[in-house]
Amino acid sequence: MTIQVNTDKNIEGSKNMEAYFSEKIENGLKHFTDKITRVEVHLSDQNADKSGSDDIQCRIEARVEGQKPVLVESKEATHEKALNGAIDKMQAVLRKIIGKRQEKY
Repeated sequence: MTIQVNTDKNIEGSKNMEAYFSEKIENGLKHFTDKITRVEVHLSDQNADKSGSDDIQCRIEARVEGQKPVLVESKEATHEKALNGAIDKMQAVLRKIIGKRQEKY
């Protein structure tokens, strides 16, 4: 599973951030790694310099073998909360998709 982390112009990405996000995604999606070929994370600050309760957006796109890409998003006050919310949503979607796929066989 390849993981790519992208940030917008309002968030300064770093090697530490990329390593943290990659580790969280690997741990959060470990039950699905044999089905996922690629994961892209898009982190953005929706309000730029203004603060807000949900101005950090984290989108995760997973490419599942034999399926169209799956996209989820979470908006929270911090990078960590937004990432955790998106991982939780992705787990739910993948359980549903992979469960339906296994029912067919």
